[in-house]
Amino acid sequence: MKYLVFLVAYAALAQQPAARILVAYHSETGHTEKLAQAIAKGAASVEGAEVTLRKTSDVKPEEIARYDGMVVGTPVHWANLTAETKRFLDQVGAALWAAKTNGDGRTAGAFCTGGGTAMGKDVARLSVLAAFLTMRFTVIGGVDSEGYGTLGPEATTGPADPGVSEKEQEEPRRFGERFARLTRQVRRQ
Repeated sequence: MKYLVFLVAYAALAQQPAARILVAYHSETGHTEKLAQAIAKGAASVEGAEVTLRKTSDVKPEEIARYDGMVVGTPVHWANLTAETKRFLDQVGAALWAAKTNGDGRTAGAFCTGGGTAMGKDVARLSVLAAFLTMRFTVIGGVDSEGYGTLGPEATTGPADPGVSEKEQEEPRRFGERFARLTRQVRRQ
């Protein structure tokens, strides 16, 4: 009987249209872009997920309301998100308002890169997530290699730990998979 219930639930999920996910990022050095690519790769590996990877400056306001989930990435500037990332979040809110909708039934996540180990990466991600919570999105966090919850992927890219290594791309890839799976479950019917 349990097997039959599973098959019915699986068949219903398989018949749903693809979950549309936007991975948007602002990147000046390419580090945040590398995390965005890893997240998009992980999300695209989930059956039933349609992933779009774009710079925040390339996302058109008229396309925002079509996404079931959004993951936004930013480098850290002065212990917070960048002005460009803030402008993008303002654009998301305005586009949803114009479409007479909000984040209900949609998911959101955040990721960032910063030069030092404690240079505001938590504050930057919290700022992104606070904006999404205000718009009524369901926030999805990450899971680190030890199984603990996180605010989303991050990488330290300063002189002591330059660039984004293959190992540092594993957490964002896993996050992308988790984000896509949960977005398929949460999204509007």
